[in-house]
Amino acid sequence: MPPHLGHPFRGPDYLPGPRPTDSVTPVTAAGPPSPVAAPPAGVTDGRAVPPVGAPTAERGSGRRRAGFFVGTLALSIAAGGLAGAVTGDRGTASTAVDLPQAAAPPAAAQGSISAAAASVLPGVVSVRAGRATGSGFAIDQQGHVVTNAHVVEGATDVSLVLSNGRRVNADVVGSDPDNDLAVLQVSASDAEGLRALTLGRSAQLRVGDPVLAVGSPLGLEGTVTAGIVSAVNRQARFGNDGARQSAIQTDAAINPGNSGGPLVNSAGQVVGVNTAIATLGSSRSGNIGIGFAIPVDRMTTIVETMLD
Repeated sequence: MPPHLGHPFRGPDYLPGPRPTDSVTPVTAAGPPSPVAAPPAGVTDGRAVPPVGAPTAERGSGRRRAGFFVGTLALSIAAGGLAGAVTGDRGTASTAVDLPQAAAPPAAAQGSISAAAASVLPGVVSVRAGRATGSGFAIDQQGHVVTNAHVVEGATDVSLVLSNGRRVNADVVGSDPDNDLAVLQVSASDAEGLRALTLGRSAQLRVGDPVLAVGSPLGLEGTVTAGIVSAVNRQARFGNDGARQSAIQTDAAINPGNSGGPLVNSAGQVVGVNTAIATLGSSRSGNIGIGFAIPVDRMTTIVETMLD
């Protein structure tokens, strides 16, 4: 430990030494020094000398130091014994430690997001139409699939990738470019394992209702994103004629490739067809939290006309 600035470091056993004499006997140049009278008995250098056998201050200090060291030693032994009692013998083998771990979570409750996603995913497909990609969903057991018209526009070769990974061919049986809807169909054998989704009622939607967008954004098949209904009856432009149409606005993440996929409520019912997103410009075409879906009530009317 470095010394304290100003005076030497003084430890716990510091004892002041004798004070140096204030005067020095001068030595004259000529002759021997004058004799100095001997001090009287019992006096040495101005300090009283105790009688023989009487305890001196140094002796008392020594006894105090000895008592201090004995007390310190006793405290050290007691502390060592306590530490040994707490830590135990390091030489013995350590016991196994069992960390608590939770049991498997219960099955998804009806009405939860995970339950809704599980019920919808088997009916959602990825649509490949030439160089274009999008999404779609089955609406019946006859192999009919709904998607956006702009996904299959001008394509002569259309195929679907099912949720189990199988790729099947599909035909375009109807298209309405102005409303941006199209109906595809796959053969009965190819439709095996394709689950028809339940259609809900978009008129019953309220702002703040939870919804899921399901599809293949950027080619990532079977993607589920969650959000809420941000607005109902929002006027948006889509379709070939660019006319304003009533749409459902949602903040569920929708990106290129989600076109034609279902927007579903917490019960797993289709309430809209994901169609468009708002962007900040041609160089920023990703999701910014504003997406639009065609209400399922209007979709149902248009699709029934195509199938008649």
